[in-house]
Amino acid sequence: MKKLKWIIPLLLVLIVAAVYLWPIPQVPFDQVYAKADPTEVQSLQSFRSQYPPKTIEVNGVTWEYVSLGQGLQTILFLHGMTGAYDIWWHQLEALKSDYRVISVTYPVVDSLGEMEAGVMSILDAEGVDKFNVVGTSLGGYFAQYLVARHADRIQAAVFANTFPPNDLIAEQNKTIGTALPFLPEWLVIDVLRGSFASSIYPASGNDELTLAFLNEISYGRMSKAQVVGRFHCVVEKFDAPKPQIPLMIIEADNDPLVAAELREQLKAQYPTAIVHTLHAVGHFPYLNMPAEYTQFLREFFK
Repeated sequence: MKKLKWIIPLLLVLIVAAVYLWPIPQVPFDQVYAKADPTEVQSLQSFRSQYPPKTIEVNGVTWEYVSLGQGLQTILFLHGMTGAYDIWWHQLEALKSDYRVISVTYPVVDSLGEMEAGVMSILDAEGVDKFNVVGTSLGGYFAQYLVARHADRIQAAVFANTFPPNDLIAEQNKTIGTALPFLPEWLVIDVLRGSFASSIYPASGNDELTLAFLNEISYGRMSKAQVVGRFHCVVEKFDAPKPQIPLMIIEADNDPLVAAELREQLKAQYPTAIVHTLHAVGHFPYLNMPAEYTQFLREFFK
């Protein structure tokens, strides 16, 4: 009986530990992309093979990025909460002949200031002084932060599928934001993957490439620590800039992640911006309508 008194709590601890430490499943690339257009899949694989990411250490954190092209102007691409440097591969491939294009992956950082330090260090390492910026979702929010702090270096900016500084997102996600650091990694990633299938995929017009790329991100390319840090950046407040540079806003009328109220606030915050409102394309139009999206960028940066 004395032994049993110690064995039962030990078993409970082991069970809890096993549940908490359950690994994220690893799914082969071919299986993840099985339903996507083979031409698109080959394009992504070729891009990754031809342009493996560089690395740079900033404040003890390793950043990944690519830098392509030899154009006189530079365009910096900033992905959203569930992205990586190569989520922009369509745009990077299309624009590299006319521009220097740089795209980054956010590592485990916990504030917009840490993100800023990493990105500006990459630009400095690549010898870039003046630059343009394209940001989507969290990246669009971060782009506004950069414009507010580096107006002397940014020539033009695109804020896509994003929102201005606000209280709404933090208020709506207060409970999950508090619980997020304490949840098992597999559960956090599994919930994200469920949202891809239930909201992102149908909003994209059931685009298989969009779903496949996001699922691949969730099968080991993104950790819970990255999710937590990116969430903190999404809800971090700052004073919105009042830029004098050319601006463009790209939005979708059925964006499942950016409420109509926030889309209207963004346009009100930047009344001089060119606005493209896309119909029924969801939150990732640069993936499911890349040619049209890239053409918006071409026309704007000209």
